[in-house]
Amino acid sequence: MSPTRRTVQLLLGLLAYALSMAMLIHAGQGGMPWDVLHQGVVRRTGLPFGVVVGSLSVLALLAWIPLKQRPGIGTIANVVVITVTIDPAIALVARLVPDPGVAASVALALGGIVLNGLATSAYLGVRLGPGPRDGLMTGLVARTGWSVRLVRTLIEVVVVTLGWALGGTLGWATVAYALGVGPIVQLTARWFAPRGFGAPPSARGDGEPAAGVPSRDPVPVTAGPRPGEGGMPEPGR
Repeated sequence: MSPTRRTVQLLLGLLAYALSMAMLIHAGQGGMPWDVLHQGVVRRTGLPFGVVVGSLSVLALLAWIPLKQRPGIGTIANVVVITVTIDPAIALVARLVPDPGVAASVALALGGIVLNGLATSAYLGVRLGPGPRDGLMTGLVARTGWSVRLVRTLIEVVVVTLGWALGGTLGWATVAYALGVGPIVQLTARWFAPRGFGAPPSARGDGEPAAGVPSRDPVPVTAGPRPGEGGMPEPGR
């Protein structure tokens, strides 16, 4: 893959990721697991959504230090692009669908899940580093020896529970996201990385991310849950 294609694919993937987040948030049917926490913090503090997303991303990156994780260009791009574009994306979706009824809300939620899977495949296909939340997960897996599924589940149970307690929106779309994104990523991975996403970084030794099923950020498919196993033990992201 040429450097130009990698750069374009990375940026378009992250922009699509932000748009998919906005679609799920505006649908009001339940956000991705980490977005349940983001919503809860926003409602308690009154801060812009992007500021909360960026702040928690930085906190996740700080947690990489004791876990001896190293960010890549894609990791930094993930933080910057999504932090900067999520609020405009939410405003755009609200402008296009100002007052969604039941049918429109369901369509927004399902469309957001599908778009998120496509965006995840595009983002991971460039192999430039995991997102901050997934790096936290893979770092914990490496340090504890626990399975990806167990660590991801524990993290997402904590963030969803805390987010719900703070006032975040938890609903059927949260569960649908946890169960549906993994299969979508696996079905579309070959479109963005024809030779596959490859082995986890520890196996390759090149610092590149493995393929993935996102939580807020993409999670390795090769090391992670298989389709239908989901991230949360229902609910999730």
